[in-house]
Amino acid sequence: MRILLSNKFYYRRGGDCIYMLNLEQLLREHRHETAVFAMDYPENLDTPWKRYFPQNMSKLMALTRPFGSIEVKKKFNKLLDDFRPDVVHLNNIHTHLSPVVAELAHKRGIRVVWTLHDYKLLCPRYDCLRGDKTICELCFDGNKKPCLTNKCMKGSTLASWIGYREAMMWNRKRLEICTDAFVCPSLFMAEKMEQGGFDKRKLKVMCNFIDVGKCRKDDYSRDEYYCFIGRLSHEKGAETLIEAASQLPYKLKVIGGGPLGEELRMKSEELGGNVEFLGFKQWDEIKDIAGRAKFSVIPSEWYENNPLSVIEAQCLGTPVLGARIGGIPELIDEGVSGMTFASGNIDDLKNKIEYMYNATFDYEKIAQTAMKRYNAEAYYKEISNLYVGSEYCEESSKH
Repeated sequence: MRILLSNKFYYRRGGDCIYMLNLEQLLREHRHETAVFAMDYPENLDTPWKRYFPQNMSKLMALTRPFGSIEVKKKFNKLLDDFRPDVVHLNNIHTHLSPVVAELAHKRGIRVVWTLHDYKLLCPRYDCLRGDKTICELCFDGNKKPCLTNKCMKGSTLASWIGYREAMMWNRKRLEICTDAFVCPSLFMAEKMEQGGFDKRKLKVMCNFIDVGKCRKDDYSRDEYYCFIGRLSHEKGAETLIEAASQLPYKLKVIGGGPLGEELRMKSEELGGNVEFLGFKQWDEIKDIAGRAKFSVIPSEWYENNPLSVIEAQCLGTPVLGARIGGIPELIDEGVSGMTFASGNIDDLKNKIEYMYNATFDYEKIAQTAMKRYNAEAYYKEISNLYVGSEYCEESSKH
């Protein structure tokens, strides 16, 4: 089978990029032919398909690219002509490429599958947050004017107008016509899509997968600390975690950077918190740190979809303390592979940290169960069935 994968970036930038790169490798291992369509970006991995990539988006292009630019249509059509895919598998393509690629493929009778990594099809700013902090679903009913009223796009009137026009142009009805199946990595995502009016028969719940081999280890012993891995920003609950951690004697290791990095370091010092900020780390270091932690904390305060940070931690045998929000609870077997707490609740988080720090978990069993659940071969079976349309999407509710 010939499968064309598309995402706005083609390097390990975020969960969407990692997913597509992992999927590309998996498909090649099963002897499928693959091609890639992305925006030409300086950090992209080298690929023979880059000659088809539209140029990196400038500020001026932000006025045209979201609506289907001439360059994107020309280069994507050329790639379709030359590669002749059986399936076009989309990921994060809004704004930088636009859903015009779905329409172009559909018009040729090519099957279109779209993995949803965020809520862009429901919310113009993708994360269902208003003012960066308040959970908001005002645009779910199809009326996107709240995006304008609340200046949801970076607090800018112009950016919000572009986001509004983009959402109205690429509306639910138009996207459903050109997409055969929407892959929802969490049941929560599927429920929100259905809430937004999308046909549940086109929604397929498929939990993300990883290369579980990279998580294999021989020693499941633990050291005296717990950890956080992620972006230091409000929606990730970083402030709430530092506040709770500062009230406890246990050591917290923080991996990652972000807009709140320096502010949180200063706050932790002022509160006398036992927190070590380690900055950005490569996988080998993350594996060592997270793999020896008593547990990992995912304190998110937005609708997390299907965070790889939970999946990777569990595959290392590390239990997860996760916020009860979005798709996080679906990944945690309460009391077995971790626990949950009320998102944004400092007291509940503090109490659960204390409980988990002193609790006993079967780390090796957590790893074995997770590696079986998130392995690539199980995912391949499902995605290959979806590519040929051999199973109904509504059966996803059984997963």
